[in-house]
Amino acid sequence: MSSIVIVGAQWGDEGKGKITNGLASNANMVVRFQGGSNAGHTVDVNGEPVVFHLLPSGISVQGVLCVIGPGVVVDPLGLVEEIDGVRSRGIEVGENFLIDVGAHMVMPYHRAVEAAEEESRGGSAIGTTRKGIGPAYSDRYSREGLPIGMLASFGEFEERLRAIAARKNEILTRLHGAEPLDIDAIVDDMRRAADRLVPHLADTPDLVREAVASGSNVIFEGAQGTLLDISFGTYPYVTSSHTSAAGVAPGTGVPPSMVGEVLGVAKAYITRVGAGPFPTELPDGEGETIRDRGQEYGATTGRPRRCGWLDIVALRYAIGVSGMDRLIITKLDVLDAFETIPICVRYRIDGVETDRFPRSAVELSRAEPVYEEMPGWQADTTAARRHDDLPPEAMAYLRRIEELTGVPVAAASVGAAAHAVVQFAEIL
Repeated sequence: MSSIVIVGAQWGDEGKGKITNGLASNANMVVRFQGGSNAGHTVDVNGEPVVFHLLPSGISVQGVLCVIGPGVVVDPLGLVEEIDGVRSRGIEVGENFLIDVGAHMVMPYHRAVEAAEEESRGGSAIGTTRKGIGPAYSDRYSREGLPIGMLASFGEFEERLRAIAARKNEILTRLHGAEPLDIDAIVDDMRRAADRLVPHLADTPDLVREAVASGSNVIFEGAQGTLLDISFGTYPYVTSSHTSAAGVAPGTGVPPSMVGEVLGVAKAYITRVGAGPFPTELPDGEGETIRDRGQEYGATTGRPRRCGWLDIVALRYAIGVSGMDRLIITKLDVLDAFETIPICVRYRIDGVETDRFPRSAVELSRAEPVYEEMPGWQADTTAARRHDDLPPEAMAYLRRIEELTGVPVAAASVGAAAHAVVQFAEIL
């Protein structure tokens, strides 16, 4: 039995797609287990960046079966567009791609409602991607959702869709003063999407469990990051799904006893998109340097990411929540330019130092970082492929992360290219 879980160890955007894609060459199956098109996994395919939103990041690797699990919410129109886009890049999407019948759909009214709700919050907006993810998960739990398997019985689907869309139009017009959506147009769009997606529908939990049990190499791919988990993140500034490794079981139907090693992916620094507390956030000068060097702009929204020094307090918390066995540190090369590199090792909250990560976003907003400084290396690391290619100071930085977290670093990424990785141990 050989399976690994790849999850973000920060607030997302850690480079999970690159890691998944790189490991997929040794895998038989890649299973996406949560989130929706609010994810943006940028992968190097033949020297060109390709962004996957819903398609698992192993889709460009021949011989790998890619599965969207039941814990994902799927925008049918967006998925069709994404499939067409990657096919135009020479990537096969055919029998190598399955969608679980239990994955729920993100409908146009979900996006419209989310946009209206964000506008109504004004200065208290959460900073969502406005992709309709939260409302789609809300409808799932309130039993007003639409599982994608319903597309195979389009008459019944249409009847249910029309009833729900009419209620959503009431919310849009009466509560938010917005224009109603054209329900006939939605039905027509969904009919076209059904023609494209129904051939990919399958009941996948048995298939995935059998693959794991037989010893196939299976990668469970998460989206966003552990600090955005709906239960364990910085609520309410979180996403709407279980982004920690615990999300694998409900998101795939594979029980925890069958889940193997958990790999946590963390940047050599930390970023955040949208609102919410961020103790190590840097002011414009140093923050802009990291943003420019790391090209820290959202793959889904294009928004500039907030940037800060590595936060060990938050990282240790994420490791505990997801049970991470090893870490992969990405974008180490972004720090090549700095003479010294601070690491946040504790917080000071209301004058008291602590190494505890507050569950309360209000308390976290009062946290001041307590730093220790590491010497920078001020040398180009992008050509490094073995650990002895890295400057001693860069290796010392990685070793300090291991000491502070108690978790070994399995690899470090030193550039956007697929091969720009220094691996310290076998992973899959």
